[in-house]
Amino acid sequence: MNGPTQGDAIDTILAQWRRERPELDLAPMGVIGRLARCAALMQRELETAFSAFGIGRGEFDVLATLRRAGAPYCLSPTALFNSLMITSGTMTHRLQGLEARGWIVREPDPADARSKRVKLTPAGQALIDKAVEAHLENERRILAPLDTASRSALDAQLARLLAVLEPPTD
Repeated sequence: MNGPTQGDAIDTILAQWRRERPELDLAPMGVIGRLARCAALMQRELETAFSAFGIGRGEFDVLATLRRAGAPYCLSPTALFNSLMITSGTMTHRLQGLEARGWIVREPDPADARSKRVKLTPAGQALIDKAVEAHLENERRILAPLDTASRSALDAQLARLLAVLEPPTD
């Protein structure tokens, strides 16, 4: 991992802006740029772990949401949709793919015969249980260069920023 003294892609961008517009305070650009670059690079690292299980990030998210919902690992499509913050078309596509692979089933909702619920199958539960363990190990590897205090401080600062950016949950 590059340390601040080695420079990074954002330092190059900031140096170019300092040369072109020396009067600008570029501090926000550095923070936001590094967050965006870290997110993009981490996404690539996370996808590698998911691909070992034949799934992508989106499929992992659906399976993980069902699994962490608790027994019987079943939610309405609307609850999944709201939890994952994706379009209904994307949700439909993901559910079709997961169902075709035998990792979920759509069954009638006993409370509303017009609706369906999405349920994790035993095969889907076995898959997500293994995938989440690998995912956590991958995250530990990604964060390993940071000591515990640094990880905690970063987590606290990101939580503060997220509280500003994200609308409150019910």
